[in-house]
Amino acid sequence: MKAAILPVTPLQQNCSLVWCTDTMKGALIDPGGDLDKLKQGVAKAGVELEKILITHGHIDHCGEAGALAKELSLPIEGPHEADRFWISRLDEDGKKYGIRGQVFEPDRWLADGDQVTIGNLTLDVYHCPGHTPGHVVFHHAPSQFAAVGDVLFQGSIGRTDFPMGNHQDLLDAIVQKLWPLGNETTFIPGHGPVSTFGHERQSNPFVGDAALA
Repeated sequence: MKAAILPVTPLQQNCSLVWCTDTMKGALIDPGGDLDKLKQGVAKAGVELEKILITHGHIDHCGEAGALAKELSLPIEGPHEADRFWISRLDEDGKKYGIRGQVFEPDRWLADGDQVTIGNLTLDVYHCPGHTPGHVVFHHAPSQFAAVGDVLFQGSIGRTDFPMGNHQDLLDAIVQKLWPLGNETTFIPGHGPVSTFGHERQSNPFVGDAALA
């Protein structure tokens, strides 16, 4: 497995290109905008896109996912259906944030315990609500890799002051769903630099072991 980060939108959201090195088939996780930049990145990597994966329904993560899926005839998988609320608002949120937003219907809503495939790779799906009610995380155990969207960041956690956010749900999701995946797991967050779960357990002021003790 390989992964590359392609920041998009004025909010510098980390769209991830993840691909199977055996088949060179890949997926874009959270293609929120700047579609020309994303297509150039995919071409540069020599990857054949197979699908689009969505962690949650906020506009910087999925505003243009529907447009890309339509243009390239790709299926969309994710997020959890509890984020239908957010996806239904993409048009109006787009006007508010000055980002193109288009309502879409995923080909497959995801639930905790589901799996998604990319080429020969199989990723596990974890439902991690709190930032949004339907947020999901994608984990590839053999590579010790996770794409966590806006659940967790280097030195921080996702905001919970948006409609339907829940701070305790977010803390519970991180501690109960993410930490058991192992300290060595490297994660790409929705914004900012890559980190590991172990580093965040040591130093994160919100969900580090010391902060929660």
